[in-house]
Amino acid sequence: MNKEDYMKLALEEAKKAYDELEIPVGAIIVKDGKVIAKAYNEKEKKQDSTKHAEILAIQKATKKLKSWRLYDCDMYVTLEPCSMCAGALIQSRIRKVYIGTMDEKTGACGSVLNLLEDYKFNHKVDVEYGICQVECEKILKDFFKYLRKLKGNK
Repeated sequence: MNKEDYMKLALEEAKKAYDELEIPVGAIIVKDGKVIAKAYNEKEKKQDSTKHAEILAIQKATKKLKSWRLYDCDMYVTLEPCSMCAGALIQSRIRKVYIGTMDEKTGACGSVLNLLEDYKFNHKVDVEYGICQVECEKILKDFFKYLRKLKGNK
C-alpha cells in the first residue's frame, strides 16, 4: 500500500465519525506495512474532550504492542493534529505523521503553531502534508454544511 491508500483508510474512519455526528477526523497507525490501530473522533459520544482520533489510535496501538513507545510506527490523520495530539505524537515516539489537510484554527503541526518542528523536544516526529488533501477537506466542509442544515441555518 502507498501513503494515499493508508490515508483513504483514515478517511474511512472519518466517515464513521461523520455518521455519528462527530467532527469527521480519522487516524490510523501503521507498523511494518500493517495497520495496527484505527480510530475516529468520539468527543460527543463519550462527552470527553480528549477523545480525538489521534489519541484513541495511539491508545489502541500501545495496547496492541504492549508498549507506550511506538517506535517505527507512522500515523495517517485526515486533519492536522491539535496541540494535545501533537504532544501525544511526540510522547508516544511516533516516527512520522502524514496529514491530510491543515487546521487553520487549532492546528499544532504547522498552521497555528508547530510543536513538531519549532521546539527542542526529546523526540522528533517527521511530518508530511497534503496526502489526499482534497478528500480530507471535502469531508470536513460537507460535515459542517450538513450540521448547519440540521440546525436550520444555511
